[in-house]
Amino acid sequence: MDHARFSDSEEVYTWLLDFVNVERGQATVFKLDRMRELADALGAPERAYRTIHVAGSKGKGSVSTMIAKILGASGHRTGLYTSPHLLQWKERIALAEGEIEEAETAKAADSVRALVEGKSARDFPGYELPTYFELSTLIAFETFRLAGCDIAVIETGLGGRLDSTNIVEPEASVITPLELEHTEWLGDTIDKIAFEKGGIVKAGKPVCVAPQVPEAMAVLERIAADRGSRLFDVGKLARVEGCEIGRRGTRATLSFAEGRPWAGSREFATPLVGEIQARNMAQAIVAAALVEERLDPTAVAAGLSSSGLPARFELASEDPVVVLDGAHTPASLSLAVESFERLFPGPKLLLFACAIDKRHGELARVVGRRFDGIVVTTPGSFKKSDPDAVLASFSAVDPSCRLVPDPVRAFDECLERARSMGAALLVTGSFYLCAEVSRRISSKAT
Repeated sequence: MDHARFSDSEEVYTWLLDFVNVERGQATVFKLDRMRELADALGAPERAYRTIHVAGSKGKGSVSTMIAKILGASGHRTGLYTSPHLLQWKERIALAEGEIEEAETAKAADSVRALVEGKSARDFPGYELPTYFELSTLIAFETFRLAGCDIAVIETGLGGRLDSTNIVEPEASVITPLELEHTEWLGDTIDKIAFEKGGIVKAGKPVCVAPQVPEAMAVLERIAADRGSRLFDVGKLARVEGCEIGRRGTRATLSFAEGRPWAGSREFATPLVGEIQARNMAQAIVAAALVEERLDPTAVAAGLSSSGLPARFELASEDPVVVLDGAHTPASLSLAVESFERLFPGPKLLLFACAIDKRHGELARVVGRRFDGIVVTTPGSFKKSDPDAVLASFSAVDPSCRLVPDPVRAFDECLERARSMGAALLVTGSFYLCAEVSRRISSKAT
């Protein structure tokens, strides 16, 4: 049967929403046989260019973006696949230099839809239709082929070993800091998490690993040894010698061990805010050097200086100050709050929401009594949440916090209070909440 062609990425997104979506809490069995079969039917687009594969618990979006920007500034036509998106699905599939042509994404989606339309679950391995993320990933792989990419940086969605992206054969794998997350799928201990994330390591190919807790590093070292993969420990190869954090970015002096990729110290800057971004820059540089042997410091500086991302300590408003940060694990939230306290020392308000699978008790303890007011809300309707349970956790550490279930109303109330108090407002706990607030800010500006 012939079908009308997609005209743009929004039509593609609407079509994808009909499929099982783990990001919305819908259940599936994680496996790669269906993904491999579909990719092979497309002619294996993921093999048309070199890849770098990135997994981790925190910082993987930032590190992926930095690597792609560095390689783009080094002269490569570089694809970048990340998730989740903030405002539009097309944010997930991009080039290092910016947005990709809508026509190429639509054409790729046409090819992917042709493999699925008119078929039932019994036509696929596992007797289940492809998922939202599998199809999104296939579209990304095909888009990068159509766009003539010679390399692509691919961020995992969830986990690593059984993640839909793990059909690539990367030139190098990259693993950012690990902590407990998605325990219902990945396991309830840090060594189990490390085993799943380490599943992206490929035989004989290098892996670039950020500093880890000992249990996680032991697992990753064992995986690398078993697969004959050289492990590059960023903690031993690069050191942050000085870091200056401002409201508009981070500047750091990074010192590299002999030959990785240069000996000595150099200063770099990124529009991303926070001490963690200095460490992310170091990892991105070491990772990029694994595939670009003659890495030029000037190109690296240019790439890092353009490595902005929405909802990563994003200063979305200055009057009053509103910062959006998608932090949703205890370690990442702690870093966000520390940066917020350092940069905005006056009165502070918090608007918080998280999905039902997040460790809100631990997140509440991170926040403690560090804010002059806390409002708990929901992260919108896309992901399931339990705001009453979140409120109970936050009330245990700060009895004055309130629940306002509608995120737009909650933000409006926080904004008015911030104006009246001369306070800065941190919006955090969920990228989906940040998206709701970002849209609200945009609507107020028009």
